[in-house]
Amino acid sequence: MAKGRGQDVDAITGETIKGVEIPNHGGKAGNTGEPQNAFAFLMSQKPHPTPAEPKNRPWEDKKFYGGRDGLKAYTVEPEAFGSDRIISFDDKFVHIWDMFPKAAVHTLVLTRDFSKDELHPFDAFEDPVFLEETKVAVDKAKQVVASELRRRFGRYSASEQARIAAMEADEIPDELPEGRDWLKEVKAGIHAHPSMTHLHVHVMSVDNTGDCLSHAKHYESFNTGFLVPLEAFPLGPDDPRRHPGSNGIINQDLKCWRCGRNFGRKFKALKEHLSEEFETWKRE
Repeated sequence: MAKGRGQDVDAITGETIKGVEIPNHGGKAGNTGEPQNAFAFLMSQKPHPTPAEPKNRPWEDKKFYGGRDGLKAYTVEPEAFGSDRIISFDDKFVHIWDMFPKAAVHTLVLTRDFSKDELHPFDAFEDPVFLEETKVAVDKAKQVVASELRRRFGRYSASEQARIAAMEADEIPDELPEGRDWLKEVKAGIHAHPSMTHLHVHVMSVDNTGDCLSHAKHYESFNTGFLVPLEAFPLGPDDPRRHPGSNGIINQDLKCWRCGRNFGRKFKALKEHLSEEFETWKRE
């Protein structure tokens, strides 16, 4: 977990605390930082440069980052990973797929500032310059997630049909219908008690249907005050989200994020309901 806070709450489960090995460590770079595959059409930027690393980094010869330190591998050598892990990177941030998605589209934005990367976000975001840089990086990531939602689910959405018809017309109009605002279906924030050491911001769709949403505490960690939106920072000193365990933010009744239906602590019933809500949500 990030340093500087007590371990009063933890949203991670044992099966997800896995290390990360850097492939071809120290070898020729394989990833330029350019968005790949589904994201290739989103931007036409020049390849991002790989920052020069001082030779006195204690991790420079390390290949495997175990347990809660796993995310650091992506920031030390992002060019070593393929597009199945890395979406894009530059000298300040890395945007990756979450290996244990809790939503249909679930990504993480990681800092490459090694003076901040092991701080608790509450502390790191006291620096206004760093906070603003992170917000800019997260805004870019939200655009990527929104575009991926459109790519995956646009054909099902009633709000997208006029846009799709225009794009498939014999003569494509100069200005396409706007279609669904997928950015409204994206949320971004940090956990009040991060489960991994490296500072990371979750950027994800709102649907709660990821393959790895398998425990009540997973759901709570993304649908209560335990997930602190980035726009809430800097937090006030008395903000109850600073102490989620003692302030009763979690371990409450499970309520549907969309309709508000109360399931008590019946997670299995909630999961079945979320699948039904997902079908309605994607067709809006």
